[in-house]
Amino acid sequence: MDIKTASALNRLRLVSAPEAVSFLLLLVCSVLKRTTDFNAVPVMGRIHAFLFVLYVILWALAWYRTKWQFGRAALYFVLSVLPTGGFFAERKLRREAEASVVASREAAEAAEAVAKA
Repeated sequence: MDIKTASALNRLRLVSAPEAVSFLLLLVCSVLKRTTDFNAVPVMGRIHAFLFVLYVILWALAWYRTKWQFGRAALYFVLSVLPTGGFFAERKLRREAEASVVASREAAEAAEAVAKA
């Protein structure tokens, strides 16, 4: 993987946790709407919708850049629709992005060593 792939993974990672938080807040607002006079669902719904659409766009770009198998791509999508799935996705994406940066650096060092020889 290259640095652009790691960047795509990091962008997806950076939006996954806020998307999960917005989903949980939307659920809380929905319960509060039904149990009290507090109604923040329209505002929280818009915020969550924006973050979810952004997540899906970044997910598609990451899938394109990383060339994930369908199962892996589907896992990250399913994690986005589960209330706490974004937190698990963020953790997995961080590990995957770090591994891609390490692999990219090793490939660059190997190419440099071959060029010197």
